[in-house]
Amino acid sequence: MAYSAPRGTVDILPESSGKWQELEQLIRTICANYNVKEMRTPIFEHTELFTRAVGDTTDVVTKEMYSFEDKKKRAITLRPEGTAGIARSYVEHKLFALPEKLQKFYYMGPMFRYERPGNGRQRQFHQFGVEMIGLESAYIDVECMVMAVTVVEALGIQDIQLHINSLGDDESRKAYREALIKHFEPVVDELCHDCQQRFEKNPLRILDCKVDHEHPAMKNAPRTIDYLSESAKAHFDKVCSLLDDLEIDYVVDTNLVRGLDYYSHTVFEIISDDPKMGQGATIGAGGRYNSMISELGGPEVPGVGFAFGMERLMLALGDSDNQGNGLDVYVMPLGQEAKDLAMQIVTMLRANGFTCDMDQCDRGLKGQFKSADRYHAHFSMIIGEEEVKKEVVNMKCNHSKEQSVVRLEDIVEFIDRHFEGGHEHE
Repeated sequence: MAYSAPRGTVDILPESSGKWQELEQLIRTICANYNVKEMRTPIFEHTELFTRAVGDTTDVVTKEMYSFEDKKKRAITLRPEGTAGIARSYVEHKLFALPEKLQKFYYMGPMFRYERPGNGRQRQFHQFGVEMIGLESAYIDVECMVMAVTVVEALGIQDIQLHINSLGDDESRKAYREALIKHFEPVVDELCHDCQQRFEKNPLRILDCKVDHEHPAMKNAPRTIDYLSESAKAHFDKVCSLLDDLEIDYVVDTNLVRGLDYYSHTVFEIISDDPKMGQGATIGAGGRYNSMISELGGPEVPGVGFAFGMERLMLALGDSDNQGNGLDVYVMPLGQEAKDLAMQIVTMLRANGFTCDMDQCDRGLKGQFKSADRYHAHFSMIIGEEEVKKEVVNMKCNHSKEQSVVRLEDIVEFIDRHFEGGHEHE
């Protein structure tokens, strides 16, 4: 039987892993700049966590989760998103009791959703997200949005636009819910089965429908910002004012409601027309959630966050071949004694922080030089019978083509001096 990866999953091969590391390092650098610390949560959680936190009327919960029973008949789900796990951990470990009221976390890792695979979208996908928990503040909303925009700009993604909206507080949502019911009630029988279910349970989800999005009732549905309470309107006005002060371009998109039930107040998406990403592609999204922590048994603590699908971000890195990740030295022994010496040298070089490898296939120089090229090695180190006898090596810089005979005890100093002189990987 021939085995292959399940549909909707991909192997990240060594030729691609360098780009993944590049993306991960960029993310970690930006998170450090914003004083956002990493949190790692389990890949699977109790199913109830997601039905409670994400919402049992969302497509994620009703259609897309990978759920199963373990050997003790407990309902377990592979995590479909990262926020619920962060919130659960925040409550479980009583992080709300820490001296700093505002806690900022980021996560990276695989998520799982049963949906149609496509370009930049898989059933096992990778997500990077940030959660800022502890304060209800327009300033934190804006810091979150600016950080998301910073990630996108750092990747060189062009033609981006920040779309924002407000879902308001509990008072606003109650008024808006009544307006939606009144609006859709005359046409509810014309909507799809899912929307008819949503009408009873959570009419806001109707606006997220992909089946009925062209229905006339969708196009003239009530707008959330027309039903904001006085305090919710003040919060949103402050968000817009801060974005204006920072000269961050944005569009108030009244159709933006997001696909998860836990959002309140500010929601946002970053949309790009960059050809690499696709016309009108949503790159990342997020928003404020003020009731999730208390829903999971914690105190009344608000939060705000965003998430990116990392496969989508990988499209921005293009087809670079990661030559900058080449070896410092590729050691090329000719003969058994040379191979014994080469083993000692690569061990010594690695202990001194250099990236290196050696030929293990007992090939001639031609084949070994081809490997040095494929590994983008800065130096080729040639060791033959004469070099073994004289206790030297032949160092060839593959960029300048210069060759030097170097004593064994001087190898580290020679490489250090070469790099200190500005001869970095090209």
